Amino acid sequence: MAVMNTLTLPDAPAAVATNEGSIFFIGNATVLIRVAGFTILTDPTFIHKHEQTWLGGGLHTTRLTDPAMELADLPPLDLVLLSHFHGDHFDQVAERDLDRTLPIVTTPQSANDLEERGFTNCIPLDVWESVNVEKGSARLLITATPARHGPPLVDFVLPDVMGSVLDVTRADGGASRIYITGDTLVIDELREIPRRFPDIDIALLHLGGTRVLGILVSMDAKQGVEAMRIVDPALAIPIHYNDYDVFTSPLSDFQEEVRAAGLEDRVHYLSHGETYTF
Repeated sequence: MAVMNTLTLPDAPAAVATNEGSIFFIGNATVLIRVAGFTILTDPTFIHKHEQTWLGGGLHTTRLTDPAMELADLPPLDLVLLSHFHGDHFDQVAERDLDRTLPIVTTPQSANDLEERGFTNCIPLDVWESVNVEKGSARLLITATPARHGPPLVDFVLPDVMGSVLDVTRADGGASRIYITGDTLVIDELREIPRRFPDIDIALLHLGGTRVLGILVSMDAKQGVEAMRIVDPALAIPIHYNDYDVFTSPLSDFQEEVRAAGLEDRVHYLSHGETYTF
């Protein structure tokens, strides 16, 4: 694992509690993570129900839900964590309204796409590369993990994707480890994640069984449970499951697979607008 560089942020105000964390589910893969004084936004998509965004290759997808929060109502952000550059993960609202100087941690390919659109603080990570983020005495290490947005050959026409592990060290010395899958299928390379990063506290699973031209390009219910078994988090939270019309595997399918696997005590379900506190 190579640490590429260090990003130093302004210290957190004294009034900010740094001994607990929260995950607020905005919709799709967009969550607001607050931990140790850091405020992180993932995969920002803020278009509304019935609006369309792009998938590349002339393809579009229609949103079926509304986001639980508007971009304009977000708290001050420290950084954006972007798994890949697709419209259902970085849409036209994000492109128009996000602060173009905000740090965005993403793949090299997505960093290039964003820089072409005027974003000036992209931090590209190849697989297993890391960036160290410092805020006062708190530390956040973000490491890019393997992900593949489609089966062999098909993934060549899809954007590069990264999963990510967030290792947080609080000012009081406590630590948390969060894994975000990104839009991936279950691939052999995922087995390296628990070897390098054991004791994952929380995993955010991108599910939905996304199909583009009939081809599965994100985990369905069965693959979601298989990913849980591989990575072995203490707790899994499914996201990215009902927001766009390209999804074919509803949350109810995953709930059934979780029950069949006897893993109910290892999963927490969030509806849009709900918060998980840890």
